[in-house]
Amino acid sequence: MRRPAILSLLAATTALTLAFAAPTRAAEDAVVIPAPAVDAAPASGIQTAVIAGGCFWGVQGVFQHTAGVVNAVSGYAGGTKATADYQTVSSGRTGHAESVEIKYDPKKISYGKILQIYFSVAHDPTQLNRQGPDSGTQYRSAIFTTSDEQEKVAEAYIAQLNGAKVFSKPIVTKVGALEAFYAAEAYHQDYLTLHPNQPYIAYNDLPKVENLKKLFADNYIEKPTLVSASKATN
Repeated sequence: MRRPAILSLLAATTALTLAFAAPTRAAEDAVVIPAPAVDAAPASGIQTAVIAGGCFWGVQGVFQHTAGVVNAVSGYAGGTKATADYQTVSSGRTGHAESVEIKYDPKKISYGKILQIYFSVAHDPTQLNRQGPDSGTQYRSAIFTTSDEQEKVAEAYIAQLNGAKVFSKPIVTKVGALEAFYAAEAYHQDYLTLHPNQPYIAYNDLPKVENLKKLFADNYIEKPTLVSASKATN
């Protein structure tokens, strides 16, 4: 089941919230996992992480409620600029994955902690080319690294989690260098916060935020850090 590509044509209207049928089941349960044994070295200045784990609405929503995150933007990674639009990406033939670019303060949250939240509550890393009710390569699990250190941390953590068998199936998350990130259309930004009663969000994504609050209480913030607020202050 895919979110219809016509969404891009209806995004500016109130009818957007009615464009989806309720999915057949709720989001996957969160999995309690150990922290990474290998993490990035302490650093100064704002850092960038780019991850993909199914529909970017929920992933963005999780990290907008994560302390230390300065901004989390929904977008596309893995393909070219020419095809980085929602309708084209939804074909599953562009090479893109729906992704989230996370700007974070490493003095408040580490890259490893971001990955722990990503693997634990933001998505199910054992699902190949799908996530919950959405299927296609654009919904794949992927980590787009911005440095050799990030690649080392991500690869080591996947090996650690697979070795510990914390998931019932092997992790299928692909790790590769980020070539470019393209921000998604404005109507995709802050979607979870703006549309909490939309059936897809209520059924699939709000439980992820609740799991963040339960499992990562020290990293949870009640007020989300929104893209719209970031733009307003710049």
